[in-house]
Amino acid sequence: MTTNKTQPNNKSVTEFLNSIPDEKKRADSFEIMHLMQEITGETPEMWGDSIVGYGRYRYQYASGRQGEWFLVGFSPRKQNLTLYIMSGFDNYHKLLNNLGKHKTGKSCLYIKRLDDINRETLTELIRQSVAHMQATNES
Repeated sequence: MTTNKTQPNNKSVTEFLNSIPDEKKRADSFEIMHLMQEITGETPEMWGDSIVGYGRYRYQYASGRQGEWFLVGFSPRKQNLTLYIMSGFDNYHKLLNNLGKHKTGKSCLYIKRLDDINRETLTELIRQSVAHMQATNES
């Protein structure tokens, strides 16, 4: 069985976030960290060198490959703040329409800064995604 390259580790989330050179991105990252912690009730942990993740769920692909990943997470990348919304975006069109300036990938939400988006909408998007992931992975 193949394992993911990105694994949880014992590195300090606070030290990682404090190392972000851009002051605004650092402040936004701490705000996202607290928001995700409040929603999930989980302690943030580092996954690899640059992702902060919360909680865990197990997955299995049709190919039989399986593994473990975080319920929700984020990474302060150079170009954007990348939020990992693991449920994807198919069921969140209304929320995305009210979110503000952003882009999406399969499970990635890209924002430049928190001031560009509606924080209440972001909170609800994260809350619904986490609830979906927890409900579909209880079995």
